Parts: sequence; C-alpha cells; structure tokens
Amino acid sequence: MFRHSLVLAAVVSSLLAAQTTKGLAQTAESSPAVGNGQVVLPYAEPKFRGAVGTTFKDSDPAAFPAPVAAPKGAPNVLLILLDDVGFGQFEVSGGGVPSPSLDQLAQEGLLYNRFHTTALCSPTRAALLTGRNHNVSGTGVITELATGYDGYTGIIPKDTATVAEILRQNGYITSWFGKNHNTPIYETSAVGPYDHWPNGLGFDYFYGFMAGDTNQVRPYLFENQTPIGTPDKEGYYLSVDLADHAIQWLQNIEAIQPSKPWLLYFAPAATHAPHQAPKALIEKFAGKFDMGWDEYRRQTFERQKEMGIIPQDTILTPRPASLPAWDSLDDKQKKLYSRMMEVFAAYGEQVDEETGRVLDYVAAMPDAENTLVIYIVGDNGASAEGGFDGTLNENAFFNAYLMTTDDMLDRIDEIGTELHFNHFPAGWAWAMDTPFQWTKQVASHLGGTRNVMVVKWPERYKNGGEIRSQFTHVIDIAPTILDAAGIAEPRSVNGTAQTPIQGKSFLSTLSDPKAKEIRTSQYFEMFANRGMYKDGWWAASLSFEPWEPERGDFDPFKAKWELYNLDTDFSQGKDVATENPDKLAEMTALWWAEASANKALPLDWRGAERFSAELTGKPNLAGDRTSFSYHGILTGLPESSAPDLKNKSFSVSAKVKVDDNANGMIFTQGGNTGGWAFYMKDGKLTAAHNFIDVDVYSVSSRDPVASGERTVKMDFVYEGGKEVGKGGTVTLFVDGQEVGSGQVARTTPYKFSLSENQDIGADTGTAVSPDYRAPFDFQGTLEEVVVELK
Repeated sequence: MFRHSLVLAAVVSSLLAAQTTKGLAQTAESSPAVGNGQVVLPYAEPKFRGAVGTTFKDSDPAAFPAPVAAPKGAPNVLLILLDDVGFGQFEVSGGGVPSPSLDQLAQEGLLYNRFHTTALCSPTRAALLTGRNHNVSGTGVITELATGYDGYTGIIPKDTATVAEILRQNGYITSWFGKNHNTPIYETSAVGPYDHWPNGLGFDYFYGFMAGDTNQVRPYLFENQTPIGTPDKEGYYLSVDLADHAIQWLQNIEAIQPSKPWLLYFAPAATHAPHQAPKALIEKFAGKFDMGWDEYRRQTFERQKEMGIIPQDTILTPRPASLPAWDSLDDKQKKLYSRMMEVFAAYGEQVDEETGRVLDYVAAMPDAENTLVIYIVGDNGASAEGGFDGTLNENAFFNAYLMTTDDMLDRIDEIGTELHFNHFPAGWAWAMDTPFQWTKQVASHLGGTRNVMVVKWPERYKNGGEIRSQFTHVIDIAPTILDAAGIAEPRSVNGTAQTPIQGKSFLSTLSDPKAKEIRTSQYFEMFANRGMYKDGWWAASLSFEPWEPERGDFDPFKAKWELYNLDTDFSQGKDVATENPDKLAEMTALWWAEASANKALPLDWRGAERFSAELTGKPNLAGDRTSFSYHGILTGLPESSAPDLKNKSFSVSAKVKVDDNANGMIFTQGGNTGGWAFYMKDGKLTAAHNFIDVDVYSVSSRDPVASGERTVKMDFVYEGGKEVGKGGTVTLFVDGQEVGSGQVARTTPYKFSLSENQDIGADTGTAVSPDYRAPFDFQGTLEEVVVELK
C-alpha cells in the first residue's frame, strides 16, 4: 500500500507541477476554433425565409436550400495507411523490400523520420481518425481484447467524432477502402447496430473487410453495410481489388461532381499476416534474403545512413538476447525462414504497386495539385506474432501455440498461398524495424511505435525529396487535415459535446525544415509496455517480449525503466537511466499522470486469454442461449456473434433432403486457421476440426447417406473438463442411428480466427479441411440446422 501511495503522490505532484494534460483537460469553451465553419455540427437545416401567399403567384420566388460547401480552396485528401510495417522494411527508408511507388512519392514530397504510432493496429487507427489518444478514443487495444473499461471498450465514443464526420458535414464527400478494425466485434453481424461501422463514423462509402486481418485470396467483403461475400475467381488478390474500387470511386466523383473535395482513406491489409502473394512475384526474391536477419539489419542500417534517413551517429541496437543469431541456425531453419521472408517481400512489393496505381490516378486528376497526400507506412512496427520459428497460422499465436520448423518444413511450397495464414519469424520482424529495438506491441520502444510518413501537397508546398525530423504522432493527422481544409474543430457534433482534439497541426513543418516542434510530450502504452516522451527524453518500460503469447504474473511497480535522450540518440541505443535518476523519476511520474488523464488505466498485460468472451465479459449476440435454430442458408455470421463452440460439448443437427452421393457444407465455424465443419462428401457425412493448422481431425460415416429426407447430426463430447484446448469424441448420426465416431485429440482454445465466419449451407471463407474446397455449396435442401451447447 505504501509504494502505491508514493506513486499516487508522484502522480498528483506531476499533474500540478507540469500541467501535463492540457490537451485533454481543457474545456470546450477554452478550445479556440481554428478555420471556417460552425463549431457546432450539424448545420441547421435552412428554411425558406421569403413570403408565402395563397398561390405561387403572390409568393416570393422559391429557393432550394443550398448544400453546405467546403471552404474555398479546401484540398482533396488521400490518406493511406499500411499495416504491420517496420521502419527499415521498404527501400524508401533503406530496407530491402522494393517500394518504387513510395520512393517516387518521397522524392516529390517529404519523408518524416520521427513519426509515431501506438504499437498496435486498432488503437493507431482510432487515434488517426479522431485526433485523440487511443485510450481517449476508447481503443486502448484491438476490439477482440476489449475489457470494458472506458479506455478499452473497443468503441470510438461519440464525444470523439472522426475527421471524416467533420469533413462530411463541412461539404466533403468521404470514402474508406480496406481494413476496418474499429467496430466492436459483437456489432459486425447483419443485425448491426451500424453506428460504429464506417458509414456511421463519417464515411459516405465503404468497401473492405471488417476484421483485423483476412486471407488475401479469400476475404469476406462488405460494401457499405451489405455483405458481398468472398470473391471466387482465379488470380484474385485483395490489394488489387481495393485499388480497383478506389480508382472507380474517384472516377465516379470526377464524372459526377468534380467541384466537391473528397477524403479517400485507403487502408490495405498488407503487410499484416497472412503473407500471401502471386507465385511469380515470390520467385523473384529467391535467395535474396539468404544473408539472414543480422546481416539484413547491418546492410539496412548502412543504407539508412547513406540516404540521410537516420543521423550518422545513430547506434545500431543489438539483437535481443532471446532471439537467435542467424549463424546459429541449422540448414532447415535457414531454408524455411528465408522462404518466409521471400514471401513477405513479394507481399510488400505487391501492395506498393497497387497503392501506386491509386497514387498515379490521383496524380493524373485535374485537381491533383490541390490534393494533400498523407501516406503512413505502417500502423505499428513489424509484427513478431509469428514467434521464433514463424508460423503457418498467425492465429496459432493467439491461441498460445508456437509452431516449430518440423511442423512447417514439409509444407514450405504452400507458404504464401491461400492454404495458410502464414507469418514470418520474430527475427525478421526485428530486422524490419532497423535500427530500433523491439517490434509491434512494444509501445515502450521505437521498434513498435516509429513509422515512416510521407506527405505531399503540390499546390502549397513545392519542395520535395527532403526529410523532416519534428516529433509527430498519429493524433496529429486529423487536426492537420482540418487545418489544411480551413475547417474549425467542432465543440459539439450530432448533439454530443466533444472532447477537444489532442493532436496538433504540423502544416508548418512542410514549408520549414527547422519549424518549431509541434509536439513536445506524448505517452505510450500497450499491454503494459510503457513509454513517455518529453522534450527529447524518452522513458521506457518493457513488460513482455512480443513473441511471448502467455504472460503470467507481472508487477508494473517492479518493472525496470530505461531512459534515453533522443536528441542525441536517434535509435534508443544508449540507456542513461543510471546517470540520470532524477530525470527518470520525473518521467515515470509523468507517465502515470498521463495514463490516468488519458484513460490508459488499469494496466492489463494478459495475452491470448483476453480473446475469451467468458473471461473478459465481452458482449456476444449469442448471449446465454444454449440452443440456436437456423432456417435455410445463412452465411457470414461473425464468430463473435455465433454460438461459442470452444472448450465445451455441443451438437449440430440438420434436417436435409438429398440425392445419392450428395456434397456440400451443412455447418462450419472458422476455417484453416481453426474451427469446425460438418458436411457431406460423396454422400458420406463428415465432421472435421482444424486445430490451428497444425492438425485436422476428421470423422466420417461408414456408409453414404441414402437419398431422401434425413436428419443428420454430429455430437461432440468435450473431455477436457475446465481445461482449455483439450480433445473429445465426435459421433455421427443419421435418423437417430449412430453411423460413425472418432477422436479429436485437441481443440482450438481461444479463437478460431479474426476474420472467418459461421456459415450454413456454404463456406464463405477458407476450408476447415483439405477434404473439400470452399465455397462448397450444399447440394440439396437444407431445412433447419440446430446447434445445442451442453
């Protein structure tokens, strides 16, 4: 108790002495409006003010209400955000993954080498859209891990309106293409509600997917609020599709209303897992990464210095002790890991090419000069969620399972295809974050939080090919866009008083490389990894290494703090905590004050178990029901809104009418990342469980099901008691008669997928078993499917 009192005393002292929370604590009345337009939105509906007589002959001439127009000269805005990208990944910043489109943009615009994110995707995206810190935006973590505290609900609050909503109500047309991971998982089904979907967050048009990641060949897509399912065509890749739709949207705007400014938010899934790309592109990189991650970092570091991306006196930070040296690996490991990096590079080059098509189209538009392009190269650092050996299935990590080389080597030629949700080893993630320490999730260090940003606005700023080194943060994007558009920050939006925007416009830095710092203080927190920046100093406290899926006990009051002077140490290469104890104490107290003021408390360091709705209390549309009845075909029901089949006994029964040798899916939940399938193949009844792409357990009926009207059933008896991930027995029935049984040795404990669904009568995602190929529509009549939880 005494130590906690000391901490609280330090917090209060810091609050009073440093006034650290000006941005959050200021009232709406003290927040001055900058720019044009109302500070209360929406605008009042205009009414006819003329005289109205008994007929039009003795009335004033009619006048239609004039629509709200954007300020004169307001620019178009192209906002691009890539996923899971390290600072040293692409060639634009010295890395080894080709990025010709991004390179060209950097030559035409400005590259920011001290831009920061939150270390995780959804939090960065909420902060980007709202201009408030991620916890203030309700998104201290991804929605699947939400806990219900104000800073961790996974819900963007109504008092933090998005920049899209503000622009839309000030005369812009707005669109969003790609990843949406900012809608609560229990609100992503066909019944909504839709106020937290993109259309409810200020975007007139949305085309993309509603999840943290998705298969690049078989994504489940939405247009606005309408599910359009999974494209099933040869040669399909999501990045290509997103670019096609974005360009088509721009063509429509240009043809229909070219005078109206637009915001286009382009958020591809790349380079988040699964790492997938065309085979020919993958083969282009054969042997290119055989040097390994240690040598890759050395080469990238030298290029970064030559290019002026980093200062000449930057320290190349050492490899974490828990990561193996490349030279210590055996030949099997090197072969597997090199191939995984080749696939990743191909994936990165493809998204650069497709994003480049959007950039090229925008550059060819008549108003290209007055288009503000903001390209954020990653929502956090590169991901180490593949574990030490990499994985065929990122979801295995989220289920606290780390694959080994022997699990994967015999399937090496399938890596990069739709068959797996593959992810490279943690060593490559560390290499992609050159010259910094650590990776995604680690908000305490720059490897998790520092990303490249490129900005271009030809009409206002002609200088190109330069570097800007002012300290900037993702919360600064929204106010910069409003500043560029000349639109005031609103104090009230749609009847809700607004929490003031915490970000600050960095437009001054575009024209002046020596412009004054706009951001001198910023807190960071993710999974109890803590960072505090203030006037060049950075205090850092690491909680867990990012490749640890199970985290156990942790005491944040005993965790070590490090201290860095970023004014002289660009890469956090020299810990000076011992020499500066007073400064470290000041910075740690400041962190607690900022965390309290920004709703970053309580700290929560749990790992995979936070995916469990039972453990965290997250809402689920299934509620407390134990019986679920579905009539006819029903596809695309998110796992979070479906009956929870994990760690329990259950049955699935169906009334069907079939011919001989019938095929097709009766019921499935999940896919090749983990899940269940109950189907008919060549007339035989089959139940299959995919254990996170490590094993597939399958039980089939001894004989085909005879044609006619039948009642078929799979019954699973879980034998693990209160333990998670254990196995059980599957028994199959036709018209009440047992027709087959078998064992399932182990089951997926926490999460089948972030993006696969429950489907009845088809399979809209990837196949649970290699025994069939999705979509595998049911051949026959499917009258009713009943799921019973036991």
